[in-house]
Amino acid sequence: MAGFLDWSLCSLARSSFQNVEGVITMDGMLQALAQIFKHGKREDCLPYAATVLSCLDGCRLPESNQTLLRKLGVKLVQRLGLTFLKPKVAAWRYQRGCRSLAANLQLLTQGQSEQKQKPPLLTSDDDEDDDVPEGVESVIEQLLAGLKDKDTVVRWSAAKGIGRMAGRLPRALADDVVGSVLECFSFQETDKAWHGGCLALAELGRRGLLLPSRLADVVPVILKALTYDEKRGACSVGTNVRDAACYVCWAFARAYEPQELKPFVTTISSALLITTVFDRDVNCRRAASAAFQENVGRQGTFPHGIDILTTADYFAVGNRCNCFLVISVFIAGFPEYTQPMIDHLVAMKINHWDRVIRELAAKALHNLTQQAPVYCATRVFPTLLSMTLSSDLHTRHGSILACAEVAYALHRLAAQESRPVTDHLDEQALQGLKQIHQQLYDRRLYRGLGGELMRQAVCILIEKLSLSRMPFKGDPVIDGWQWLINDTLRSLHLISSHSRQQIKDTAVSALAALCSEYYVKESGEADPAIQEALITQYLAELRNPEEMTRCGFSLALGALPRFLLKGRLQQVLTGLRAVTHTSPEDVSFAESRRDGLKAIAGICQTVGVKAGAPDEAVCRENVSQIYSALLGCMDDYTKDSRGDVGSWVRKAAMTSLMDLTLLLARSQPELIEAHICERIMCCVAQQASEKIDGFRAHAASVFLTLLHFDSPPIPHVPHRGELEKLFPRSSVASVNWSAASQAFPRITQLLGLPTYRYHVLLGLVVSVGGLTESTIRHSTQSLFEYMRGIQSDPQALGSFGGTLLQIFEDNLLKDRVSVPLLKTLDHLLTHGCFDIFTTEEDHPFAVKLLALCKKEIKNSKDIHKLLSGISVFCGMVQFPGSVRKSALLQLCLLLGHRFPPIRKTTASQVYEMVLTYGDVVSADVLDEVVAVLSDTAWNAELAVVREPRNRLCDLLGVPRPQLVPKPGAC
Repeated sequence: MAGFLDWSLCSLARSSFQNVEGVITMDGMLQALAQIFKHGKREDCLPYAATVLSCLDGCRLPESNQTLLRKLGVKLVQRLGLTFLKPKVAAWRYQRGCRSLAANLQLLTQGQSEQKQKPPLLTSDDDEDDDVPEGVESVIEQLLAGLKDKDTVVRWSAAKGIGRMAGRLPRALADDVVGSVLECFSFQETDKAWHGGCLALAELGRRGLLLPSRLADVVPVILKALTYDEKRGACSVGTNVRDAACYVCWAFARAYEPQELKPFVTTISSALLITTVFDRDVNCRRAASAAFQENVGRQGTFPHGIDILTTADYFAVGNRCNCFLVISVFIAGFPEYTQPMIDHLVAMKINHWDRVIRELAAKALHNLTQQAPVYCATRVFPTLLSMTLSSDLHTRHGSILACAEVAYALHRLAAQESRPVTDHLDEQALQGLKQIHQQLYDRRLYRGLGGELMRQAVCILIEKLSLSRMPFKGDPVIDGWQWLINDTLRSLHLISSHSRQQIKDTAVSALAALCSEYYVKESGEADPAIQEALITQYLAELRNPEEMTRCGFSLALGALPRFLLKGRLQQVLTGLRAVTHTSPEDVSFAESRRDGLKAIAGICQTVGVKAGAPDEAVCRENVSQIYSALLGCMDDYTKDSRGDVGSWVRKAAMTSLMDLTLLLARSQPELIEAHICERIMCCVAQQASEKIDGFRAHAASVFLTLLHFDSPPIPHVPHRGELEKLFPRSSVASVNWSAASQAFPRITQLLGLPTYRYHVLLGLVVSVGGLTESTIRHSTQSLFEYMRGIQSDPQALGSFGGTLLQIFEDNLLKDRVSVPLLKTLDHLLTHGCFDIFTTEEDHPFAVKLLALCKKEIKNSKDIHKLLSGISVFCGMVQFPGSVRKSALLQLCLLLGHRFPPIRKTTASQVYEMVLTYGDVVSADVLDEVVAVLSDTAWNAELAVVREPRNRLCDLLGVPRPQLVPKPGAC
């Protein structure tokens, strides 16, 4: 062994971790040495241990950036340390007598109060006076340094080494090791040291080497580790520390008798439950839940443990919102945990770096206020008010949200007893709430990067204080709040895109609550001056050149209460209809049109239906104008760099149409005219057959809601009886309309109903000619299935063909429909769906289709359109007579097209066509036609391919194309 060790140490000394070869060599040597000192006899290895340790120190492995080498170095160091010390079981270690979970539970259920006999601690050790070898101190130092390593595997190995070494040390020295481990828990240390320290404490406790006398020092440290969270740039560190702290609590539950942990039960149980419900990371919540469960089972002293475990189990704590808003309320129902949970939210979560956590913490405080209203009003609320002045952005944001939520919770509690909120909040608290906005304004905190958070928080504060009916009516603070809302809506285009929607929604909600509480007279009427100023200003902003400003003020008008709209309804609706109208200068303003539609629907719900009052409610005089605006937006197919932004408008239009129609059906169904209802159902059916999955599902939901509404039923629904048979209420509820495989077979059945045929076929054409493979496959299969069903019915087939041609004619040169339509026609012709028309020479369907195709591709430079046109012309040679001649002529023209890919594709498809349809070319010239098509290099220069093209014209019996002189040519 001496020779091998000498060779190994020489190899280590010569190698360097700076190069790959050295890393490989050191890896092998370290693994070999570690195994030798792990499995070899101590008597054989002890003479060489000091030499190996000295060589290992010279390798300076802690400086290496190779994780594996550092881990192997720590592993070898601990094996050397164990070699220095005699293998023995420390007589002084703590030993728990009963480790049976069943026995603990039995004692708990039987209510036995007698204490189990504590096992004696052996303090007299025959080896206490033995000298500790010199190398042990160096080993311990290296293991303690390993606890702070940057990689978890190294820290974990060092922690296990600390536990193994301490088990062979005298009690005094082992206690010194524990003290050194506790030094890792300093806020000057990094999160790596905290994590390593937790792992080491868990190992020491698990092995009985952490004596109960040390628990008073260890438990406070572990409680800090359970909430350790340090911000680093845009994120934080500390998840691993909190997870390791939960592991320590789990290990302590198994290691100690209940009477040893009894003094710390209250703090440990509270800390574990706080981590279980309020930690940001799901792994930590689940680790804390597991540790709490272990303590409940092993210790049996945690208050209400079984009741809590049934609610806060491993799976329940997986959802963060559920933890903050539901489970926390249940746990706070036990008095032992109420105040610690509230204090933790105020101290640690209100100022958290993650915005989502701050918002959830504020909502959790709202829920917990009901459990301790006096404590929240007298202790928590003043603290939160003082935090609103903090220089830290996150603290300000979270505290303002928390003030809003706590104030609203106190109002709800007071309202249950028919008391004002001022019974809970004193005058100083009310003044503090009023001053928040002015203080932020004076310090210019609504500007800059933090201004977005402040605007959102104060808007929520305005909403909650208004809902809480704070006694601020007539106070100057109302004007300040109104200014903030208006300025926020006017400045939406300056706000980052990811926060814009949330801030817009909070500002609109704040406006609705503010107006409802502070702008209404005791008689229920609006103040005329305020009404005039507000509506005039908001209508003027609807013409703002900034799209986001239009969005904000449209939604603001839609959120106004009824008393402010009274007498000005027509004026407001006229302004919003102008926003929804598409004009050349604002064609890209899809979001403003969407929000304008939402506003119109919201206003209709607010004012209701009332006969003969066009300036107060929806009635016969204005309902047609409202429907006209909503239906006009169903044809919005605007596209920009973001894609089909018009789909936002169409979706809002469908929702608004449904809401308005249901509103009228409940109150005055006679206002729903037959032609309006027919147009609504047809437009929605078209959207339900288009290509966007989520959009199709929404359209189907609207369609079925209108069809199956029965309190009372919607009047004038076309083909109601047939629709109820096609879409029975019992079966459509289980249909996933987002799935093309389930949606298209059902929606295609509407082709059999004349009223719906045009619109459903228009939507199907877009889907069949789309780009998504699954949508194309299922829509095409469903269309073919319908076509097979009408092959034996010439009248139905003729009606279908006429509808298809009408769609083509209505959308001529509109690429959104015409290009997919050409692809659909190619599918239909290829699969012989119109074979019945081929028996008649120059059938009107074929004649008109050919004329439309010629117009569509004339002078086109769109490659995709031209390629689809080639396929359609090849399919149309099935029709005998002049249609075939014209189709062949068009193909010959395309053989001389200026784009080489078009010429080459045309030749390829004509080659396939003449072989597929045997009657197109006579047998005596077929071979020559095939030879010309296959032998010519159609992607050559245009002058080169004209001669074979002309020869082909002669063979096919069509006139040669003639060059048209350019205008102005001599």
